[in-house]
This record gives sequence, C-alpha cells and structure tokens, in this order.
Amino acid sequence: MRRHLYLAGGVISVALGAIGAFLPVLPTVPFLLFATFCFARSNPAWEQRLLDHPRYGPPLHQWRTRRAISRKGKQGALLAMAAGVVLTAVTAGWPWVLIPAVTMGTVGVWIWTRAE
Repeated sequence: MRRHLYLAGGVISVALGAIGAFLPVLPTVPFLLFATFCFARSNPAWEQRLLDHPRYGPPLHQWRTRRAISRKGKQGALLAMAAGVVLTAVTAGWPWVLIPAVTMGTVGVWIWTRAE
C-alpha cells in the first residue's frame, strides 16, 4: 500500500513540475525533488529517468549529493518570489503584501545560503 502511495505522490509531483516548467509562479525542481524521493521508494526505474534527464537531472544530482542550488537557480527563485510580492502589492495591496514579503525574506535567505 505504501508503495502505491509513493508512486501516486511521484506521479502527481512530476505533473506539477511539468506545469511549473511553463508557469513562472510554480516551481519545477522542488516538485521533481519530491518525485525522485517518492520514486526511490516505489519505482527506482522512474527515479533514474528523472536523474538522467538532460535538463532537470543535474540540479537533482546537485541537491542529492551536496544539497546545492546553482547560482542561476537561486537568482531565478528569488526573481520569481519578488515578482509574486510585486503582483500581490499591485492586486491585493496592504496588508496582504506582507505575507509573500515575509515568505520571500525567510525562504529567500535559506535559498541564498545553500551551497552552489
């Protein structure tokens, strides 16, 4: 039963990651990281396919081996979060802009302090 739940979690995560590849506000790599975690426990062949992917495999390997995020990945994540803060400020205004601003401040510092 657990194997099936992990498999479902991996498939859903890959689907969300694929959507995130086309939508700037939805991240791709975190969903693929979770998918590799799930596939490692349910379907190792699918895990290996993700790790061997030409575009997404290298960031997954970097995270798995060194807990590292590339500088380009860090900049992209921070830029996307900043765009979310600006969008919230324009559409929802005060005090709602505080939610993404505090989130960006907290998560952004964590992302920027990861190894490269």
